[in-house]
Amino acid sequence: MLNPMRFGTFIPQGWRLDLVDIDPSQQWQVMATLAQKADEGAWESLWVYDHFHTVPLPTEEATHEAWTLMAAFAASTSRIRLGQMCTCMSYRNPAYLAKVAATVDIVSQGRTEMGIGAGWYEHEWRAYGYGFPKIGERLGMLREGVDIMSQAWKNGRATLDGKYYQVDDAIVQPQPLQEGGIPLWIAGAGEKVTLKIAAQYADYTNFAGSVEEFDHKSAVLREHCEARGRDFDTITRSSNFNTIVGATEAEARDRLAAIKSRLLPHVGQERADAIENDYLSSPAFGAVDQVVERLAEREAHGLGYAIHYFPEAAYDRSGVDLFEREVISALR
Repeated sequence: MLNPMRFGTFIPQGWRLDLVDIDPSQQWQVMATLAQKADEGAWESLWVYDHFHTVPLPTEEATHEAWTLMAAFAASTSRIRLGQMCTCMSYRNPAYLAKVAATVDIVSQGRTEMGIGAGWYEHEWRAYGYGFPKIGERLGMLREGVDIMSQAWKNGRATLDGKYYQVDDAIVQPQPLQEGGIPLWIAGAGEKVTLKIAAQYADYTNFAGSVEEFDHKSAVLREHCEARGRDFDTITRSSNFNTIVGATEAEARDRLAAIKSRLLPHVGQERADAIENDYLSSPAFGAVDQVVERLAEREAHGLGYAIHYFPEAAYDRSGVDLFEREVISALR
């Protein structure tokens, strides 16, 4: 029998222009309140993105830094697990990142998750002086970085004379509180490299797409697991969903219209229309019964963990409340 689906929620941090019109001096209070509500609610985990510049285009609007928020949430919540979907490997030295994450795990009393990926947002890479290596190099950094973090959390030390990273008996103490180290979520669906890394190191994967695409990526992951002699079922597969839910589809469309209106002055008509179309095509857009049906279908295909982004959360929590009350309860 399949385990019931598990649920996480993103906390708005500005990256997706989801704190516009809120004064920066008030934004932490908004985020902290949403985190505390999630901590008290039905969610297993809360998440943020690891980015520096807003999307769908860079603007002057705030984007709060992921690992700073992790530390703040660790100290201001008590139950909920804390993750990033996903940390960009190349933005921080992996031994340093292992140390940061271990400290957050201590502060949170063992509630930290590590979402990790190769990174993709070229504009912020170049703006922050990281260059923008070819995808093969970024994936090579991901593989080496995950190796270093895994060593650090299991052994308290890490050594690697790699192509991209060199660490020599780096001490990471204190170690995370979680036995075996902080759970690793390998984000991405690259079949030749990313899913192979996941087969070796991941506790969780994170990829989306249609049901057919999800099945295909799952089959590739299974092949990589079998090649390594690993039990495929020890990896939980997760997906992220843009989520706008209403009691009826008309209510969901009203919510979307308010979101689009808020974004329009910041992104322009063409991009606002594209964002609208993205939300309309999301499996988690629509009436409660529609969203439940689509998520249940994915659960039947092996999706074990659904992480939901609510673009209206900083302004109106009623959609989040409705999802908790009606969708999560139906799927559990």
